[in-house]
Amino acid sequence: MIELKNASRWYGQVIGINDVTCTVSSGITALLGPNGAGKSTLMKMVTGQLKPTTGSVTVFGERPFANPSVLRRLGYCPENEQLYDDMTGTEFVTMLGAMAGISSERLKSRVGEVIELVGMSHASRRKIGGYSKGMRQRIKIAQGIIHDPKVFILDEPLNGLDPVGRREVGALILSLAAKGVVVLLSSHILHEVESLTSNILLMYRGRLLAQGSIRDIRSHIDKHPHRITIRCADARPLAKKLLDMPYVLSAKFDKMEASEVEVETRAPDQFYSHFPEVVAEGGFLVTGFDSPDNNLESVFKYLVTK
Repeated sequence: MIELKNASRWYGQVIGINDVTCTVSSGITALLGPNGAGKSTLMKMVTGQLKPTTGSVTVFGERPFANPSVLRRLGYCPENEQLYDDMTGTEFVTMLGAMAGISSERLKSRVGEVIELVGMSHASRRKIGGYSKGMRQRIKIAQGIIHDPKVFILDEPLNGLDPVGRREVGALILSLAAKGVVVLLSSHILHEVESLTSNILLMYRGRLLAQGSIRDIRSHIDKHPHRITIRCADARPLAKKLLDMPYVLSAKFDKMEASEVEVETRAPDQFYSHFPEVVAEGGFLVTGFDSPDNNLESVFKYLVTK
């Protein structure tokens, strides 16, 4: 659906994105990185607002810049709001639907459908100027899907939302993907998208650091051992058994938490496979098991400091 080949965008002497090559073809893909990483520049190129300085950007096999054939099949929820505060939610979505070319016969029912889908039926007759941040995000999503796009681009859709709003907007994004919409969303808050997708594009200072699933990316960072935290009443005897494994590098205890041990391994798959056998053979009672390295924050930190 979306393909970038050696795409770069320069603003004078300032780099927006630099030599990015990637594809987005199905499901939900998260474009991640800190503020200033180049996420918004990449999205503006995909949505036809900017032309690449060098390289190419295609959507549905066509260049999106000033291309109605692409734009009519693409939805966009921008980070910066360009809403009309004197309009009601229904009026705003109706206007955008008409501009998208939806027939007058279909428009009214379609507006009702998308407003209900984003959970805004109760407030659709209120003026946008009185909406909360979460409500404004929802109405932006409604206008982005009014024309039933095949690809939906969302720039920082979770930014500024409270926990309830993030959960509800996240559920809405998942429902769109379940209906076959290809979703590309950006965020600088890495942990917030982990419940949405494991398929990620990691950007930093205009460059694409990595792409793929979190697990695949983490498995290629050989420089950093994989850490696993285990809580067990018999933590020391368990640690001794685990150190007998050839691929376990170390076992560390917290002086304040003697029932917890952190194991380091360079072969996490083998460790996860054999760990239940060790526990069963030793009769250990494990009360907790997790890895601080199986998350986006740690993966991004490792990539940036490599």
